[in-house]
Amino acid sequence: MQSNHHDITIIGAGVSSIFLAYTLMNHNEHVSIHMIDLGKELSERTCGLDEGGICTCEGVCSKYIGFAGLGKSEGKFNYTNDFGGELGRKIGQQNTLDLMREVDNILCEFGGDTIHSYSTKNEKLSSRGNEAGLKVLSTEVRHLGTRLASEIFQNMYEVLKARVTFSFETRVEAISKKGNAFQLKSTSGQFTTEKLVIGTGMSGSNWLKEQAASLGLFPGKTRLDMGIRVEMKGDQLQSILQDTFETKLKIERDSFSATTYCMNPQGRIIHKHEHGLVMPDGQNAREEFTPSANLNFSLFVPRYFQSHDEAMKYSGDIIGGINQGGERIVVQRLQDFKFHINTESLEGNLIDPSLKAECGNVREEVPELYGMALIEFFGSLETLIGEPIHPDTLLYGLDAKFHEPKLPTDENFETDISNLFLIGDCSGETHSLSQAASSGIYVGNYLGGTFFQ
Repeated sequence: MQSNHHDITIIGAGVSSIFLAYTLMNHNEHVSIHMIDLGKELSERTCGLDEGGICTCEGVCSKYIGFAGLGKSEGKFNYTNDFGGELGRKIGQQNTLDLMREVDNILCEFGGDTIHSYSTKNEKLSSRGNEAGLKVLSTEVRHLGTRLASEIFQNMYEVLKARVTFSFETRVEAISKKGNAFQLKSTSGQFTTEKLVIGTGMSGSNWLKEQAASLGLFPGKTRLDMGIRVEMKGDQLQSILQDTFETKLKIERDSFSATTYCMNPQGRIIHKHEHGLVMPDGQNAREEFTPSANLNFSLFVPRYFQSHDEAMKYSGDIIGGINQGGERIVVQRLQDFKFHINTESLEGNLIDPSLKAECGNVREEVPELYGMALIEFFGSLETLIGEPIHPDTLLYGLDAKFHEPKLPTDENFETDISNLFLIGDCSGETHSLSQAASSGIYVGNYLGGTFFQ
């Protein structure tokens, strides 16, 4: 193993890092770029979870770790400031929208234009939503799907590898700064770099916390979204979905706000594995399976914790308690939920469950906040659609979306340590593929424009 020096080193090979590297190489043909990732290159990322089985990986799971990161999963790019992160607040709303347009142009360069984009914007629905006490969040969407997303990122990899030095299956064990350069000790040898960018996403949260502490950087509050996943009649929301593939609704009260997430008309519910927890996740009807007669989504309520450890303990206690050491997920009929009684069986239920879950009492196993938010939301939703939510609607406990603790960075994503940058979800500013990619382009433009001045 040999020591290598580069102008810019990027730790993590997820979406934000890919768009950063692509932007850098287009800015300057002489800058040397090194990308390090704990996982494998895209063509080698296979896991039993991809086929609906169990994880077959040794060490880190290739479903979540490796080139393209979570961009390989569903490839859903939402171009909006309404949700998906706070990038617009950091660098400006219009600037963010312009960067998202650039993200989409790049995706289309590599084959994304074979799938048409669509818009969820609906002025009439927004007005009706306001009257019902709901905010209708809108977005432009390019939903690539797993297969096309993988093809696009493989195409990008073929271009990048001509200019970028990759170190896959490599763990960075220590980072130190000596003079104006960073020294990286890794399982593939020693590296030095003038500028260091970290884009390790959610999967690298524990690693980043350790490395940041060793450098004297300490995060602030951590956001955690949790909520009940709902499976309802496929036509229950037809009156608000007739002009769009999906919509995103938000309810705000003094004690909470809640937003629908991952709405899947004709979709199924599958197991999601993250941080050692098992949760109900939505699978889009565009994936390779027979469409269901149902619609599913999660209603997420964000909460902020003083530390990442506190957030992870909270989610682990609740969801881990539901899992009971295995893959258990609890399901309850809406009617039973309302009347505080156990669901004993789903035999004869109008909504046929797409996920095999254990009948029980979601209300007893999930903190009151999430059940209260759901009931309040359903009340407003019934006003919006003009009919009651069917009592056989199914409620699954409990889904979650994890966020990175936010380390302080300036307007260029530079930390308090000179020439150390954070991009994508690990910056705490982005929570979506589109905003993560945009942050990569943004920092790429900054570094590309300043590196040789």
